[in-house]
Amino acid sequence: MIISRLLFTLSFLFVFTQVAHSGGGSKPTMPPPDTVEKVDLEKYAGKWFEVARLPNSFQKNCFQTTAEYSVKENGNLKVVNKCVKTNGDKKSSSGKAWSVNPPKNSKLKVQFFWPFDGDYWIIGLGQNYEWALVGSPDYEYMWILTRELPIESGLLQEILNLASERGYDTNSLLFDPNLKLR
Repeated sequence: MIISRLLFTLSFLFVFTQVAHSGGGSKPTMPPPDTVEKVDLEKYAGKWFEVARLPNSFQKNCFQTTAEYSVKENGNLKVVNKCVKTNGDKKSSSGKAWSVNPPKNSKLKVQFFWPFDGDYWIIGLGQNYEWALVGSPDYEYMWILTRELPIESGLLQEILNLASERGYDTNSLLFDPNLKLR
């Protein structure tokens, strides 16, 4: 009896530690996605419109989302995100971002509340910085951004294909209900 309890306990602990180390067992372990080769933060600065995103708690009920980046004297970025909530209220949050792989600048950390920060990897980028595919290396977060709305349907499909090729779940994307395609 004691041996069977001990074996059960050891088995339970083994399974528990395996699940804990595998990220809960809900997602297969994948290597982080590739990022773009290099990002010129001066060109990246400016206003971006969110076309779609993977669901996340900090943007719950947010649509008509914009992100505005400006380069600070120290080379970091000032970030201002704005959205309209489904009840019509406007929401704004300010933060900062910095490169963790200079001079490539394709992997950023973004912080809105100290001491918490998040990964912001630039996975895809238009040749003229007209669109961006941004995500996290754990595949939990992803955004499709564009400089102008409406976005061309062919371009959107290309970005969706790229996101899928890089391992992101494009079937779970939330599209802005006001999104219009050209």
